[in-house]
Amino acid sequence: MLRKLIALSFSLLAPLAAAQDFPTHPITIVVPVPPGGIVDLAARLAGEPLATGLGQPTVIDNRAGASGNIAYGVVAGARPDGYTLLASYSMYHASNPSMFTGLRWSAESFKPVGMIAVSPHVVTVHPSLPVHNLKELVAYAKAHPGEINYASQGSGSVPHVGTELFKQMTGTDMVHVPYKGSGPAIQDVLSGRVQLFVTTPPSVIGHVQMGKLRAIAIAGATRHPMIPDVPTAAEQGYPGFELDAWVSLFAPAGTPDAVVQKISAALEAGLKKPELIKTANEAGVRANYQNPEELGRTVAQDTAHWSQVIKSANITVN
Repeated sequence: MLRKLIALSFSLLAPLAAAQDFPTHPITIVVPVPPGGIVDLAARLAGEPLATGLGQPTVIDNRAGASGNIAYGVVAGARPDGYTLLASYSMYHASNPSMFTGLRWSAESFKPVGMIAVSPHVVTVHPSLPVHNLKELVAYAKAHPGEINYASQGSGSVPHVGTELFKQMTGTDMVHVPYKGSGPAIQDVLSGRVQLFVTTPPSVIGHVQMGKLRAIAIAGATRHPMIPDVPTAAEQGYPGFELDAWVSLFAPAGTPDAVVQKISAALEAGLKKPELIKTANEAGVRANYQNPEELGRTVAQDTAHWSQVIKSANITVN
């Protein structure tokens, strides 16, 4: 009996000891998209405070492909010790389980660590498309069904599911063209191969300012400070068309709570620094920390919402 009690005591103390020593070597943040765009940006925003707060370097590992499922599978199968983290994109996290079969991961594969940033989306078109607002877009799409191609950074992303939601709301027909990340998608939008892209402002603001793309609406509650002349969808008569994306850190399920809390505390401290807040704002996103419990509730709410949208709109992976 005494031996069992001693063994139990050691088993309870082991995670605390591991957390006290953690980390002893670099931490890898796996990113489900190529460099560029809000997810990669947020991962790099998080990397600096983690390195400073935890005293070990952070390594950004971009594992793009399969609508994020490659990266999610990598982290789901990693050792639950806090050294491998996922920079999770909201729509992949909330919608992929409803859109794909045979995934190597599920919501239960991960433990929330903390939210990094949020961003609304902007509706952009190639200048060759003769539309300057959402009503003109809807009218043109109805007059030319199936002729507008729209880009996404991958099946299951906000640009995909969000544009499908817009199609459902407006009774329009546009063709989905998925890419492996926002960077490749933007290149084809700039060339005119595809005409429409709903994405986060940091990806396209420079092109909009140079006149290479036209921004026609903000899919958010308020106008974006970097493009204040672009009205929201609600202002144009389309209330409810709001698409906010978040990027958050997750650890593999089974990671000790003490380790998760240590990482989360370092992230929170970093995201409160004025210089990091300024960097995020200048890039067009908003630093927005949520602790593990708050993030868990956000994930549950978003999963319920978007799974219903996917089902009602009959959205499928193509």
